[in-house]
Amino acid sequence: MGTILITGASSGLGEEMARQFAALGYDLALAARRTDRLEALKAEILAAHPERRIGLKALDVNDAAQVSQVFEEFKSDYLPLDRVIVNAGLGKGAPIGTGGEAANRETAMTNFIGALNQAEAAMKIFREQGHGHLVFISSMSAMRGMPKTVTVYAATKAGVAHLAEGIRAEMLTSPKLDITVSTIYPGYIRSEMNERVADTPFMVDTVTGVKAIVAAIEAKKANARVPAWPWRPLGTALKLLPLGIVRRLS
Repeated sequence: MGTILITGASSGLGEEMARQFAALGYDLALAARRTDRLEALKAEILAAHPERRIGLKALDVNDAAQVSQVFEEFKSDYLPLDRVIVNAGLGKGAPIGTGGEAANRETAMTNFIGALNQAEAAMKIFREQGHGHLVFISSMSAMRGMPKTVTVYAATKAGVAHLAEGIRAEMLTSPKLDITVSTIYPGYIRSEMNERVADTPFMVDTVTGVKAIVAAIEAKKANARVPAWPWRPLGTALKLLPLGIVRRLS
């Protein structure tokens, strides 16, 4: 099946993607800051799928040099790397101008600069080997500017989506490179990032939500709003509705 590199694999969507891709037959290269969580996940997956190869490495996606080194080490271990999923991210935030600069800056750095660091490292490898599938985990919040605590988070996820589209546009004019770029826009999927958020409409459990993400990635869709219901039509609505209505929906 090949090898998939997943960042932010120690919790939430990344952790569950590792489980589901292993069940499909993929070997895994898993990276995150919390290696103890990675070790536990590896033991769990190998108990169910002892034939899988699973590599683990500590990674802070804000450290560009470390990202490059870790990705290159995974490439050496697993040549080739078939897919890289840019998943690591933060959900911290405060309304702009209310004293939450540190949390906002940390989210901006991890979610966008961290994603850029990963894209640089992954695309270098893919260009060298001539093929690969680069996947960015964005968010439905990227569809419009969002208020209050979500403002910076939504802006970073919109930036990630545009970064992906720019790389995809270049690949359309590079026929000698078999490189696919996908952007996934998850809706409300229960994870460690939002475990304290209650009474959110359309929230689905982690396993169900990640099944939709994995299916979209496997189909190599350029863009996918997941789960398709209700997020495919809601995404269109979010782009068209007046900002005052969007504010009330957020």
